[in-house]
Amino acid sequence: MQFKRPKRAPILLALIVLAFVCGIRLLNPDFLDRLERMTYDWRVRASQKFSPPVATNLAFVSMEDSSISEIRYGLLGQSYGLYWPRHVYGRIVEELSAQGAKAVAFDILFGELRPDHAPVSMADGSLIESDNFFALQMHQAGNVISAFTPEVMPPDLFATNSLELGDISTEKDSDGVLRRVKSFNLNWHAAFKSAAKEFGINLDQAQIKSDRIILPQPGKDIVVLLDKNGDFDLADFVGDKIPKGWKRYDKPFERVWDMGIVIAAQELKLDLDHAEIDLSQGRIKFHGPNGIERTIPVDANGNFYIDWRITPTSTNLLRAPIENILKQDKLRLLGETNDLKNEFRGKLVIIGSAAKGNDLTDRGATPLENDTLLVSKHWNVANSVITGEFIRRTPLALELVIVIFLGAMTAILTWQSRGFVAASGAILVAIIYGAIAFFAFAKFRFWLPLVYPIAGAMLMEYLILAAHRVMFEEGEKRRVKSVFSKLVSPNVVNELLGAEKLALGGAHREITIFFADVRGFTTLTDQIQEQVVAFVRNRKLDSTTAEKYFEESARETLETVNLYLATVAEAVKKHGGTLDKYIGDCVMAFWNAPSTNEKHALACVQAAIETQRAIVKLNAQRLAQNPAREIENKARLAAGLPQKPLHVELHLGSGVNTGFVTVGLMGSDAHGFNYTVFGRDVNLASRLEGVSGSSRIIISDTTYLHLLHHAPEIAATCRELPPEQIKGFRDAVRIYEVPWK
Repeated sequence: MQFKRPKRAPILLALIVLAFVCGIRLLNPDFLDRLERMTYDWRVRASQKFSPPVATNLAFVSMEDSSISEIRYGLLGQSYGLYWPRHVYGRIVEELSAQGAKAVAFDILFGELRPDHAPVSMADGSLIESDNFFALQMHQAGNVISAFTPEVMPPDLFATNSLELGDISTEKDSDGVLRRVKSFNLNWHAAFKSAAKEFGINLDQAQIKSDRIILPQPGKDIVVLLDKNGDFDLADFVGDKIPKGWKRYDKPFERVWDMGIVIAAQELKLDLDHAEIDLSQGRIKFHGPNGIERTIPVDANGNFYIDWRITPTSTNLLRAPIENILKQDKLRLLGETNDLKNEFRGKLVIIGSAAKGNDLTDRGATPLENDTLLVSKHWNVANSVITGEFIRRTPLALELVIVIFLGAMTAILTWQSRGFVAASGAILVAIIYGAIAFFAFAKFRFWLPLVYPIAGAMLMEYLILAAHRVMFEEGEKRRVKSVFSKLVSPNVVNELLGAEKLALGGAHREITIFFADVRGFTTLTDQIQEQVVAFVRNRKLDSTTAEKYFEESARETLETVNLYLATVAEAVKKHGGTLDKYIGDCVMAFWNAPSTNEKHALACVQAAIETQRAIVKLNAQRLAQNPAREIENKARLAAGLPQKPLHVELHLGSGVNTGFVTVGLMGSDAHGFNYTVFGRDVNLASRLEGVSGSSRIIISDTTYLHLLHHAPEIAATCRELPPEQIKGFRDAVRIYEVPWK
């Protein structure tokens, strides 16, 4: 593809499109971001086929409909309704601890104590409150992670006996799909919560700095100073009278990490209390023993995308209903341990609901499925932290670079190529980029954008520039067609319309020029004119009648010359030449412009040979009409009309020369254009036609050398003539005659 110099208008259009797409990307309206998220969902589902590596020690103990039914009908010795006493969960912790589970995380909120639940009988016969039994089992296991949300904090009894709190809050995207979680939420000190309630402060908007916390408030912000340990002074809130049981200097908040992060931290022994948090740079880094590090890519709000690799039915996830755990615990307490299984040894266990048809249902849409268990987010987050593989979305700066690069490439393809090639090229680039984006996600979990680069930059660039070409270039095509449709053959016109570059404005190019003159036509015209004059004089016709006969004679004369000129023109076009002009009874044509032809001299000579042979056939056809014309003339003579002249043979003299000339459109918009050539070598071709005589083709030495290169068999038949002294040329010109009979 020859590079076509771009014009100002398409460059400006391309730049405007890129600026528009980049501007929209900076604004990132939700409906477009939703489209991008849909492509992300497709990649998540498609990449499941590639069996990505996952952790093998994750487990799910599920509250099933069967669990609710069995407990209702006496699995634990008496019937319990939908909301189980807390000691039921204590039994689950007891059994999982006995089996050697590494961590037990509850995706169940315990927002308050339930003293109304019946006490539990211990092995020694003593009774213990149901809540206390649950707290006791958590304390003894030492590995229980309790659920937390900013709205629901577990009671101190459970929180203090838990190993950690894990945030289970869920925030879906605007289309209702759960794709990401917040890495942590803040559990504010009661003093801050009280102040927020009293003064209408939104703690989510608090600015946390190393030495202070700024609480936004209409009119004037509230500033709470922190000491070097990051503690605040409670006296700033309540004065010197510190409530009993409260510390004067305390942490303003507790950072509660996402449940999945807390679960993985137990496996890797990550230090969550000393995490390096840099939201401005989009990362949170954790450290563990033996140089273990995990860096989570987050946005400015601390959110990160869940790598949905493990479904609730995945073979890599150990799953068991709650009733199985309770049955084993019951057998263990009875001492019947021979058939017990310890399948949860070393497992990271999540306990949550898989029940349907009640208010314990926790289902929703994820990129993998439209309706699945949302508890699955915990083990997928834990899996990402354990394996160290996270979804990394393209930074905004890089995304803009991709948009600009693909948009510019599409603009170049659209401008430099014809319609089908441009469309095919743009589609191919889009397919290649889409394949790269899919591979990057499946292999490296790197999320390259698709909507803005392809549907935005590439599609818009193609449509707008293609429309520009259709609107503005069609006018140029019509102009070219109007100029050349009568000068060259239709296939040459089509070639010109499809050409990437045309030197219509003037170019210096090697051209082969052809002059062909009809010999004997002037003499024939004079004879016909004399016959009409004699007829008018002898008949003493009036001027009106005489003018009629003169016009009739002129029409027939013109028809005759046009017939011969058309024969020449037809041969010129057949061999790809450009018909320049008619000069009286002479035809001028040339080759190698506007469309290029490496063998232009050969094409011209072949056209000259075919022209001579066509004139011979034309003469034979015309002479064969003479008997009929003689009969017609007798009738005309009887009718007092002038006789029509009999057809006579006319011949051609042809001159051909090859040389460098100036070629281009001459004229103006107001008075029309002519695509022509001029220069010294044009004059030489005309002079060679003048010395060619009748029925001969004379070529110059330069044309002969071209024949030697491209058609030596024709050159071998040429006969060199004595050098000719041509008017206007100082030295004699070597010439050759081309035989054609």
